[in-house]
Amino acid sequence: MAAARPPKSFLLSSELADYIVSHGTPPDGVQQALIKETAALGAVAGMQIAPEQGAFLTVLTRLIGARRAIEIGTFTGYSALCIARGLPDDGRLLCCDVSEEWTAVGKRAWATAGVADRIDLRIAPALETLAALPADAQFDLAFIDADKPNYANYFDALLPKMRTNGAILVDNVLWDGRVVKPDADDENTVAIRAFNDKVTRDDRVDTVMLPIADGLTLARKR
Repeated sequence: MAAARPPKSFLLSSELADYIVSHGTPPDGVQQALIKETAALGAVAGMQIAPEQGAFLTVLTRLIGARRAIEIGTFTGYSALCIARGLPDDGRLLCCDVSEEWTAVGKRAWATAGVADRIDLRIAPALETLAALPADAQFDLAFIDADKPNYANYFDALLPKMRTNGAILVDNVLWDGRVVKPDADDENTVAIRAFNDKVTRDDRVDTVMLPIADGLTLARKR
């Protein structure tokens, strides 16, 4: 199928983006409806992950045998839908977000897809939710896609709660290519650059930065 919107990747033409989506597991009817409903929100729809990212999340969740997952930043629920679909029937995904309005869109899609029972949505600042978790809480997979200045804080709060060989994925690490532009000094770009440098130096993880959509870092806990 053709992409429902321009590609999120500044590296791809629309034609290549369509080709990538059509040569992976394509969005099904529920996902297509969620893409369309989110697009109707206007410019803010750009916060939704790309279809190829969604397929990657589902495959990776299954590949590592994840049973307990967490995401920081849910928006309208596309990433949560994709992760939840990769979990076994008794798997659980903890979603952290601050918007009742946007996550309500996702809740409808989760119900339609039959995965709502795998998702625990917490409406509160994510760092508060993380701090309130039991001391022995442990996750197999984490996805960070929220406010950029807190990326480093989210990563540091999550890493002790990841199992060995657990995976943390972080979105928007290329930030439309601004990370390599010397004159780009806005708050988000500066924060993402600092986060990227921090993770590269962190000897607790093995990392790879992938040019998927707007850049996706995959960090494996050692």
